[in-house]
Amino acid sequence: MLQQFSKNKMKLNIFYIFIIIGLNLNLHGQKGLPIQISDSEIKPLTTFQNQTFQQNLEKQLNAKPKWKKLIASKKMAVGVVDLSNPDQVRFASVNGNHMMYAASLPKIAILLAAMDALEKGELEETDAVKKDMKIMISKSNNAAATRMIDRVGYEKIEAVMTDPKYMLYDEDKGGGLWVGKRYGGGGDTNREPIKNLSHAASANQVCRYFYLLSHGKLVSEKRSKQMLDIMGNPGLHHKFVNTLDQIAPKAKLFRKSGSWRTYHSDAILVWGNDPSRRYILVALIDDASGEQIIRNLVKPIEKAIKGKATAKPVVSN
Repeated sequence: MLQQFSKNKMKLNIFYIFIIIGLNLNLHGQKGLPIQISDSEIKPLTTFQNQTFQQNLEKQLNAKPKWKKLIASKKMAVGVVDLSNPDQVRFASVNGNHMMYAASLPKIAILLAAMDALEKGELEETDAVKKDMKIMISKSNNAAATRMIDRVGYEKIEAVMTDPKYMLYDEDKGGGLWVGKRYGGGGDTNREPIKNLSHAASANQVCRYFYLLSHGKLVSEKRSKQMLDIMGNPGLHHKFVNTLDQIAPKAKLFRKSGSWRTYHSDAILVWGNDPSRRYILVALIDDASGEQIIRNLVKPIEKAIKGKATAKPVVSN
């Protein structure tokens, strides 16, 4: 009888272990990307804003006098999406709707427009097209980006960025992602209507782009996976990547950055083995030391992410 009791107790313990494992998997989601959720569960990032998370972000950023000054003068914008718990996404930003010149970062808009064109049969998926899409992102190759612009056209890029499905450029929210000029000069232009910028971005809209991408909602799950493959294993190891190579060498990184004169930008989706290191981070800076500032942002942002959460919403900035 004692032996039977021991067997039953062992079975019960194993049962509880499987329940705990199941709950843990549900809490942290599957190991890979994209995150699996239905279209109806995709919401505007503003619905994920959180007062404590916002306060933690502002506290970390304002601790550096120079950063505080740049933020006050709207020369620095930062956006963060915490994906550590897919069921409780959190979002915070400073100067999130402030659109800035973003150099090569908006090449992600060309990539999305091209994927949309490929999906609709408007563009043939040749080896040359696939190679140009890859190197315009991983190596930030300007010639490849220009060839892709010429293939899809400005009107297509604008149509996709303003598509109600994405709303990655919204005049009512300060603009967003835009490409209206070839990389390398020459030819006609199609500058965005608010500030007349040729290559533009805002932290909030770039966060939305990567949020949709991480959930497989850009064009289709298949095309989103293709885009993740293109953005993965960055070929340039500066800015965010430089720091993450040191503190999280095993984390999967998906990114696009840009620099021109004093304008420095970076956007990255970090997917660590540890669920607590899974997030989207975007920074746009107009300052000569912007590249170093972006490197130095990673650790304070991770501190902000690890702060305690609350469900109380905050007003969008």
